[in-house]
Amino acid sequence: MRYVAAYLLAILGGKAAPNQTDIEKILSSVGIEVDAEKLKKVISELNGKNIEEVIAQGREKLCSMPVGGAAAPVAAAAGGGGAAAAEEKKEDKKAAKEESESEDEDMGFGLFD
Repeated sequence: MRYVAAYLLAILGGKAAPNQTDIEKILSSVGIEVDAEKLKKVISELNGKNIEEVIAQGREKLCSMPVGGAAAPVAAAAGGGGAAAAEEKKEDKKAAKEESESEDEDMGFGLFD
């Protein structure tokens, strides 16, 4: 990712087609050692392409990816155990409440003592 970022910085700096020395200069200015193989790969993949089009294509791909935690609740509802799971949660809450009440009694003093 750092090589792509440096490539983009070089383009923002006015280079139409940044070369290896341009990117090495950017990366070394912030103390990053350059892996020549990875750098050559980035340059070969991006050389001659319009960066705005590459970014637009990447956004399209990202938009099609599912994100978030919606898959787990949907899977639980699809399994048919939704009502049983809700009951278990209620029981867990009751047990937790009973435990917390008994813990307060064990301490030997109240909030306003």
